Amino acid sequence: MLGMAVAGVMFAALYAGIAFGFNTIKFARENTRATQIMLEKMEIVRLYTWDQITDTTPPTFIPTNTFTVPYYSVGGTNSDLVYTGKVSVADAPMATSYSNNIKLVTITLDWVTGKTPRTRSMQTYVSRNGMQSYVW
Repeated sequence: MLGMAVAGVMFAALYAGIAFGFNTIKFARENTRATQIMLEKMEIVRLYTWDQITDTTPPTFIPTNTFTVPYYSVGGTNSDLVYTGKVSVADAPMATSYSNNIKLVTITLDWVTGKTPRTRSMQTYVSRNGMQSYVW
């Protein structure tokens, strides 16, 4: 009887460990996909000129409304996990003489894992005379 109780505890611990491992891998994949989405949006910002980034009259080059991206889309039908994001362009939080030549671009993603809300963000600075000004 004691042996069966010990075996039951061992099997319960084994299955709990396996479930924890699968949940950890799932969260790591979701986090990696969020990083890929944010990096994709940042690469688009990198290609814009200063005038395109600071344009506030519709239609703007950088949309300020929210966007949605699926975790994994098979023919556009898989919508189990959806990332909701927002791109914002703001003045740089600097007290320098050149602060009007720098903008802070922030990309924020939100999603829900099970019942737990998750949020990730990525920021970069863009300058008036930055990389987009060079002719390759």
